[in-house]
Amino acid sequence: MSDVARRKSTVALLSVASNATLVALKLAVGLAIQSVSVISEAIHSSVDLLAAMIALFAVRSSAKPADEEHPFGHGKIENISGTLEAILIFAAAIWIIYEAIQKFLYPKEMTEASWGVGVMLISAIANIIVSRMLFKVGNETDSAALKADGWHLMTDVYTSAGVMGGLLLIWIGARVLPGHELQWIDPVAAIAVALLILKAAYKLTVESGRDLLDVSLPADEEEWIREYVKRIGGEVRGFHRLRTRKAGAHRFVQFHLLVDAGMSVDESHKLHDDIVGTIKERFPASSVTIHVEPCDLSCKPECVHGCFLTDDDRASLVRAPR
Repeated sequence: MSDVARRKSTVALLSVASNATLVALKLAVGLAIQSVSVISEAIHSSVDLLAAMIALFAVRSSAKPADEEHPFGHGKIENISGTLEAILIFAAAIWIIYEAIQKFLYPKEMTEASWGVGVMLISAIANIIVSRMLFKVGNETDSAALKADGWHLMTDVYTSAGVMGGLLLIWIGARVLPGHELQWIDPVAAIAVALLILKAAYKLTVESGRDLLDVSLPADEEEWIREYVKRIGGEVRGFHRLRTRKAGAHRFVQFHLLVDAGMSVDESHKLHDDIVGTIKERFPASSVTIHVEPCDLSCKPECVHGCFLTDDDRASLVRAPR
């Protein structure tokens, strides 16, 4: 296993352990004090636990090298992981809303709200620490699975803070305003949690699903490739048919390169290797395919858009002896 794969696996395993602990803690406290918002957070964390386990499987599987059955590698496993996590979040949010409505219809007296405040505080601190580690490694390795898991935990931080605020109001209200009914705050906080979860699920669905559909690389990355090829100069006269896509952290770049028709095979091969090397230096996990073509100045429609020659350049080349 490479160092990158080992780092990804280690931080994903840490997320699994952290979420497993928080699920047990929240569920125990939520059932003990009869708080639907704390129980909803336990369900949220159980979804995070399942998501973390999927992410762990994804980062370990995506690290496998390409083989005969998967010649382009296993990178899309991470994108599938992110999509599955989003579906799980949607399901958890719907369940939480259902339970909150039941609490409105059939209210139960809550006891010891302070316990709920304490467990939410522990949850928020733990998830801040683990999510930062997930984002750090996820951004450094461009791991869709780890970044998705990090967003899961950050959502848990926000929802834990919301639940903690609701429980604080109930706890303080019971002492400052005795006799006033404040139990409604608990299911309201649970619904607020569910709405935040739905928002996170939608964002995660868009981010993870786009690469499954072979959407092009981000505009800034494609623009970097265009500008780099344009700066090469010399015998390079243009390029066209740029196609890009992404699978997990792996990028695929393809385009046709137009060069002087008099360039030798040896020269064009060296130019090809130099361009591939530079693009891979900028995007380490990438596969670059370049089709080198001779430019005969016929200016076909597909060539015009990516042509680097001015009208004066073309005129001088046409007049030049062959």
